[in-house]
Amino acid sequence: MLQNEKIIETNICRHCGSNFDITDKDLEFYKKISPVFPNPKRPVSLKETGLNGEKSPDSFFESGFKNLGNGKVKYLIPPPTLCPDCRQQRRLSFRNERKLYKRKCDFSGKDIISIYSPDKPYKVYEQKIWWGDKWEATDYGKDFDFGRGFFEQFESILLNVPRINLYVDKTCENCNFTNQITHCKNSYLIISCAESENCLYGKRVNNSIGCIDCFLANQCKYCYEGIDIFSCFNCFYIIKSISCKDCYFIYDCDGCSNCILSTNLKNKSFYIENIKYTPEEYKRRKEEIFKQNSIFYIKEKFEQIIKIAIQKNLNIKNCENVLGDFVQNSKNSFFVFDGENIENIKYAQFIQDTDNSYDLDYSCCNSSLSYEISTGGVNMFHCLFSIDIWPEAKNCYYCDSCISSSYLFGCIGLRNKSYCILNKQYTKEEYEKLVPKIIEHMMTPPKSPSIEGESGAIVKQGEQEWGEFFPSSLSPFGYNETVAQEYYPINPPVLRDIPLIKGDSQNGVEAGGFYYIDREGNTYNTLEEAGKRPVFKYSTYEAPFPKVEKIIPASKLPENIADIPDDILNWAIECEVTKKPFRIIKEELAFYRKHNLPIPRRHPDQRHLDRMSLRNPRHLYTRNCDKCGKEIQTTYAPERPEIVYCEECYNKEIY
Repeated sequence: MLQNEKIIETNICRHCGSNFDITDKDLEFYKKISPVFPNPKRPVSLKETGLNGEKSPDSFFESGFKNLGNGKVKYLIPPPTLCPDCRQQRRLSFRNERKLYKRKCDFSGKDIISIYSPDKPYKVYEQKIWWGDKWEATDYGKDFDFGRGFFEQFESILLNVPRINLYVDKTCENCNFTNQITHCKNSYLIISCAESENCLYGKRVNNSIGCIDCFLANQCKYCYEGIDIFSCFNCFYIIKSISCKDCYFIYDCDGCSNCILSTNLKNKSFYIENIKYTPEEYKRRKEEIFKQNSIFYIKEKFEQIIKIAIQKNLNIKNCENVLGDFVQNSKNSFFVFDGENIENIKYAQFIQDTDNSYDLDYSCCNSSLSYEISTGGVNMFHCLFSIDIWPEAKNCYYCDSCISSSYLFGCIGLRNKSYCILNKQYTKEEYEKLVPKIIEHMMTPPKSPSIEGESGAIVKQGEQEWGEFFPSSLSPFGYNETVAQEYYPINPPVLRDIPLIKGDSQNGVEAGGFYYIDREGNTYNTLEEAGKRPVFKYSTYEAPFPKVEKIIPASKLPENIADIPDDILNWAIECEVTKKPFRIIKEELAFYRKHNLPIPRRHPDQRHLDRMSLRNPRHLYTRNCDKCGKEIQTTYAPERPEIVYCEECYNKEIY
C-alpha cells in the first residue's frame, strides 16, 4: 500500500481464497476509468426497471451506475473479485511468447511459423495476408444476443475471425522465428524485443547488437548469458550490471572492465573474486582460470558467489513513493516490476511511459487510463479488459488484436475502425445506445456452461461479467504454452492421452489438443468433469522434430569449442534437463567459436527458465535489514539466506 492510502475493504479471492485489500485510491481509480455514455431515454428510470422491464433491486443499480446529471451515465467498474496475482495469472494465460509451430496459413495454404499449433481450431493468416486488404474483419460481425452471456458470444467470433500468425512488426527484417518484436533485424528466437540486430534466444533485449541468451538487456553489444544488464560490451555470464566491458561472471557491478567472478564492484578494473590485480597479473590469472576449469564449473562457482553478495532490498532508482522492483524514474506506483517512466500505476510488469493505470502486462509508449490489459501500448488510452491492442487504441473494451482503432466493444482483429460491437459496424449514435445495454446485461448475465469451468462463479446467474477480464477458458492457448506457466507453474503429475476429436466445438477444447487442468495440477476431459473448480486449458500438442543426421546427448558434447565439427549444424542435442532435442544454427556456432564458449547443454526454453530462476519472484516481503536491523520491504523472503541491506546501508557499503 502506498503512502496516504486507506484500506476500505478486504476481500477474499474467488480463485485462491487469499485476502486482498481495496483502498480508497483503488476505488477512486475504478470510478475514474468507468466509461460514460449518454443517458438512455426510457419511460421509466434505470433504478426502477431492468433491460426487459423486470423489476430490479435498488442496490444493484446504485452500485452499477452513476447518473452524472448532465445527460450522461457513468457505468461503474466494480472492485476486482480476484487478488492481484490471480488477475495477472488470468491475463498471462492469454500470452504465448515462446511456443512456435509450423502450420499452414488458412488463407494461402503456405507453410508458416505461428504461435498457434496446427491442431487448434482457429483461423490463422500469415502476416502479409493479415495486414493486407484481401479480407475484412467486420465480415465476421455478429448481432448481440441478449439471451446469451457476453463471453459466450465473444468466444463465437474468436473461433472465426482470422488471427495473425506472429506478432512481428512490419518494420522487422529477417526475423521469421521471433514473436512480439518491433524494429529488429537478422534475429532468431527473440521475444518481446525492440530495435535489436543479430540477436539470438533473448527476451526483452532492446537497442542491442549481437547478444545471445540474454534476458532484459538494453543498449548492449556482444553479450552472452546476461540478465538485467544495461550498456554492457563484450561481457559473458553477467547479471544486474551497468556500463561494464570485457567481464566474465560478474554480479551487481557498475562501470567495471576486465573483472571475473566478482560482485558489488563500482568503477573497478582488473578484479578477480573481488581482489585487485595488475593488468599483467590479471591476464595471467584469467588464462589460468579458463584453462584449468570448465565454463560449467566456473558458472556453478559464480552462482555460489552470488548467494553471499550484498543484496539491495529493492532495485529502485530515481523514484518517489514507489514499491516494486527494477523500477526507475517513476512516482506513486505500487507492486510494479520492471517499470520505467511511470506514474500512478498499480499491479504491473514490463511497463514503460505509462500513467494512471492498473493491472497491465507489457505496456509502453505514452499510454494512460487503462485497466486489465495483456499487451498494449503506443498511445493507448482508456482501454479496458483487452489483449494485444496497439498502437493507437482508444476507448476499446473487451477487445483482442485490434489496431489503430477506437470505440470498440468485444471486437477481434479490427484495424482502423470505430464504433464496432462484436465486429459489427454501427453509427456513433447506435454504438452509444447499444453498449450501455450490453454492460447492464453483463451485470446479470445468463448462465454459460461452455465457459463456466474456468472460474465457476464468473458466469453463474446473477454474477457479473462486467468488470472481469476474459475467463482463461477463452484463451486460444494451452496454459502450458503461455507466460502464465512461467510465473505461476502448474504441472500435472500424469499427462492424459486424450484423442483429438475433429469437429465443431463451442469452446474449441475438444476440437484441439486440449484438456482442462486446475490449480493443483488435476486434469479433466470436460468442464462437467471439472465441476466448479477453477480450470485452464492445457495443450497436449507435441510438434514433430525436424529430421537430423543424429541426436547426441548433451553429456557427449566436447567442452572445447575447437573440438566441435561443422557437422553439428546437422545434429540435434538432447537437453540434459528435459531430454528435449534442440539444434545449433550457423550464426550461433560462429559466436561460440569467436568467443571460445562451449556449446550449450540445455534447450533454449530451459535456458530461459534458468535465467528466470536467477531473478527474484514478483512478491514483496517484510524483513529486517541485515546491517541496521530496520524493517524493509524486499523481494527476498525472510527465510532466505542472502544478505539483504536497506538502501541506505547498501549505498554506504558499496559506494
